[in-house]
Amino acid sequence: MVPIRLGRDVATAVTMVADYQYSLRGLEGEEREAAKRACHQRGANRLLACCFKNGGIYIKLGQHIGMLDHLLPAEYVETMREHMLDRCPVSTYEQVRQTIQEDLGRVPEELFAQFAHQPVASASLAQVHEAVDHDGRRLAVKVQHRGLREASALDLATIDFLVRAVKALAPDQDFTWLVEESKENLPLELDFQHEAANSARCAANLGSRRSRVRGRVAVPAVDLSRTSHRVLTMEFVEGVKVTDAAGLAALGAEAGEVSRLISETFNEMIFTFGDVHCDPHAANLLVRRTPDGPGPAPAAADSAGGSSWQGGEGGVKAKGRWQLVLLDHGLYRRLTDDFRLEYAGLWHSLVFADEAGIRKHSTAMNAGDAVPLFAGMLTQRPWEEITKKEPSERLRLRYTAEERERIQDYAAQYATQIGDLLRRMPRPLLLLLKTNDCLRAVDLALGRPAVNSFVITARESARALACHRLRHRPGMLSRLAVAADLAGVEVRMAALRLVAWLAGLQLELEAWLRGGGGAEQRAALAGA
Repeated sequence: MVPIRLGRDVATAVTMVADYQYSLRGLEGEEREAAKRACHQRGANRLLACCFKNGGIYIKLGQHIGMLDHLLPAEYVETMREHMLDRCPVSTYEQVRQTIQEDLGRVPEELFAQFAHQPVASASLAQVHEAVDHDGRRLAVKVQHRGLREASALDLATIDFLVRAVKALAPDQDFTWLVEESKENLPLELDFQHEAANSARCAANLGSRRSRVRGRVAVPAVDLSRTSHRVLTMEFVEGVKVTDAAGLAALGAEAGEVSRLISETFNEMIFTFGDVHCDPHAANLLVRRTPDGPGPAPAAADSAGGSSWQGGEGGVKAKGRWQLVLLDHGLYRRLTDDFRLEYAGLWHSLVFADEAGIRKHSTAMNAGDAVPLFAGMLTQRPWEEITKKEPSERLRLRYTAEERERIQDYAAQYATQIGDLLRRMPRPLLLLLKTNDCLRAVDLALGRPAVNSFVITARESARALACHRLRHRPGMLSRLAVAADLAGVEVRMAALRLVAWLAGLQLELEAWLRGGGGAEQRAALAGA
């Protein structure tokens, strides 16, 4: 199979490069741009076909491309997003049974009282089966598709070679940063014991007294006694996707509240704990009715004498009518304190249009002389809007189809500079960019503009900086100064939101006087 995939990869890469070189030869200006867009679309279609035929990690790579709005040409992003997310391989029950027996030493019929032969969900790397243990607990058993671990190293080496060959022939088509990130993260995603450890840390962090979302966010508990590198067994969680409007309404969960909790949760991960779930797309975020009482207690002890379960809510008292549930903990990034604080300072400066602060923190992240481009990649907005002092303009995050097209055109125009910037920026920032894109897409699907997210980011980044200051300058005077600073942040953010709301009201009134709607413009400014 490997020689076949290699031949297919080479044929696809050569055809794509030849198409660009032949189709763009001698063209200038608008004619060249139109021809380049046509090349992008043909290239996207060829890459899509290659990924489907090869399967495995190629599907995962295609899905990743579908989330990089601001980094890749629109034709590639939209083609992958439209066709990749719902086209995942499905293993047969015989394959699943064989993997479980090889890894856990027993077949599913012995390990579980019930085990569904058909998966309840399938993704690029694994599929999930529902099961019931001998104590009557419902379980979700995640089983990796066979052959992925064995083929992944050679497949990644092949992709790496072809990407570098494409770069040599067409220097403005440089995606080596994407391959390097995949080479680092994919082996970890293929290790379900690593995922179990991520899950346990996430549950401990969000269930700790330091967390402001404690009791409002749940992480499924993992059964370590039935978990291996290719099999992950966890509690089965009933819930609805965060984008299911009818399901949310049935649970009494208002879209704005859900959006706010998601933003609070991931900002805490980044700025408070420095341990970030980097794949928060809609399929990995559920909302469930709050269970009665504290989270699930550990199951029976394993043979070593300790609990065979970890993660979950750890006995934390559940709060509210509903909870956010975080799934799929395979892709994480742990941040150093230095990076976390630098990133907090950067976002604090971005939110408050502090140009000097933006330049200082961007330079520390190797942005060099491309600070405006770097800031635009983080916020998906042009530099002139980022640095505007008027709150109504700075908080206007419409992200309409027109805005999205403008961002994608911007990305295509500066493709070479973006590629160079991505190669030299700190590695953790690449996954944080993806995380931001996923969260922005969820906000968009919920029909919520990003003003609330900006407010929460400002608050959490300010808290991270304040906590650091207190640790290094303890004492009553320092505490009073920090409290005053945080109070000032809250006042400024309240004022910004008020000004944005009033500006939105003015837009709605003007639109009404002209005979139009205006509600959309107002919502885009207010975010409420």
